[in-house]
Amino acid sequence: MSAIVTLITGILFGLGLAFSEMTNPAVVIGFLGIFGNWNPSLLIVMASAIAVGMLGYIIKNKQIKPLLSNKWQVPSLRHIDSKLIIGSVLFGIGWGLSGYCPGPGLTALINNPAEGFYFISALIIGSGLHYFQARSGLK
Repeated sequence: MSAIVTLITGILFGLGLAFSEMTNPAVVIGFLGIFGNWNPSLLIVMASAIAVGMLGYIIKNKQIKPLLSNKWQVPSLRHIDSKLIIGSVLFGIGWGLSGYCPGPGLTALINNPAEGFYFISALIIGSGLHYFQARSGLK
């Protein structure tokens, strides 16, 4: 049952990305470029995402445990640290320069294979570097 719910959730997420044109880097860059030809259409996408997230927390607070798991899996970290700030800055720079974040980047492998390949390759290399840096204990 969990796999079916995960599949349905993934399909809904993908349809939402496609319908909102989050898979089109030109639309994303148009939204992020507030000093040029700004395209505010993605405000609806962000507002919808916030609403869904809030709904999730309302449901979590009303139920003792989730329907398909033994416990809620909510991040326990409650403070802002340098890793969060650096990661957020790097994510924002990458998103602003390329117009892709991980979900739409995967769709680019089909929609725009050349850009998708470079984006996903950089994503894998960056994730690998972080993994090995974290395992080695380097700061």
